[in-house]
Amino acid sequence: MAEGPINLNRARKARARAAAKVQADSNAVKFGRSKVERNIDADKAARDAQHLDGHHRDRPE
Repeated sequence: MAEGPINLNRARKARARAAAKVQADSNAVKFGRSKVERNIDADKAARDAQHLDGHHRDRPE
């Protein structure tokens, strides 16, 4: 068994910190991109949209 009495508040807080760290790591992977990377992706998306719009055929009415 344990070597002595367990401080339940300390154990509860340690468990909460571990859970928060797991959540933070998951958010870092999901949202952790620099502003430059976001701008590059936005520029590429805008270029792709403009390129696609340039290939639309006008329908005579």
